Amino acid sequence: MFDRCTFSSCRFNASEHESSAFVACEFRRTSFFTAVLAGCKLSGSSFAECRLTPVTVRGGIWRGVSLRGADVARIDLSGVDLREADLSETDLTGATLRNCDLSYARLRNTILTDADLTGAQLDNVSLADALLLRTKLDVAGAVALAHAHGAIVG
Repeated sequence: MFDRCTFSSCRFNASEHESSAFVACEFRRTSFFTAVLAGCKLSGSSFAECRLTPVTVRGGIWRGVSLRGADVARIDLSGVDLREADLSETDLTGATLRNCDLSYARLRNTILTDADLTGAQLDNVSLADALLLRTKLDVAGAVALAHAHGAIVG
């Protein structure tokens, strides 16, 4: 377990991590090129100027993680716990966020073009602040989007 560690200009390239914990860690200018993160806990960690694609993510707890401004286009985050995550200004174009818990996540100016949010928990998420074009939503997501734009669903 790594707790409150700083990783600066590191290369996690092609590494495999299973059930690893990086709690409240700071990743700066770090590369995760072709890395695998399976069931990892990254709660409270922040990523700044990192290369995160292509990375393979299989579940995990990323609660309160900051990916602010990151380019994670086409990443598959299916089933990841992203509660309270800061995804502001993040490029999630073509990303898969199926069955993610995004409750209380911040999506200010987040690009979700062609993203898949099917089954995502969107409690207390402002979708009005995100760019959604051709974004896949289920009924619950569509209702959340309608609410974000002032609709009264009843």
